[in-house]
Amino acid sequence: MGKVLVLYDSETGHTKKMAEYVAKGASKFPVEVRLKSVDEASKEDILWCDGIAVGSPTYLGVMSWKMKKFWDSIVDLWGEIDGKIGCAFSSSGGWGGGNEVACMSILTMLMNYGFLVFGVTDYTGDKFTLHYGAVCAGEPRKEEEIKACERLGERLAQWVLIYVDGKKEYREKLKD
Repeated sequence: MGKVLVLYDSETGHTKKMAEYVAKGASKFPVEVRLKSVDEASKEDILWCDGIAVGSPTYLGVMSWKMKKFWDSIVDLWGEIDGKIGCAFSSSGGWGGGNEVACMSILTMLMNYGFLVFGVTDYTGDKFTLHYGAVCAGEPRKEEEIKACERLGERLAQWVLIYVDGKKEYREKLKD
């Protein structure tokens, strides 16, 4: 059974709420899901997972210092975690606050560790998509924001099932 880690940092609780929705989405599929804040996570969690969703508040257009520090502290895993699947999500203070750029900073960091990263082409509302990851201005309250977080978790679980567990039948479910 595939293993999905939803790892997040949250100052105000907004990104934590997003993480809960991402975990809920992943839990719709037969994978084991762990939800952990960056304060409680360890490198063993990174070794454990097959796929990871990393969420951070947007700080000056990039991930939080705590999230960056966590990944800097596990650099000894370099090469050991190559080939895992990863995605990103971020909350910002307002629309246009840099949350997609923060997602890109997370994806770039994951790529440097050798993670296979993805975006999602789906629209969860009118003109609302998650190409670089799920994004919100503040706490996810609107239906399309909640659906974006859940869809990110769903896609992560599906990719883990397809590429890690070899369950090719989940490829067709990507179109649902």
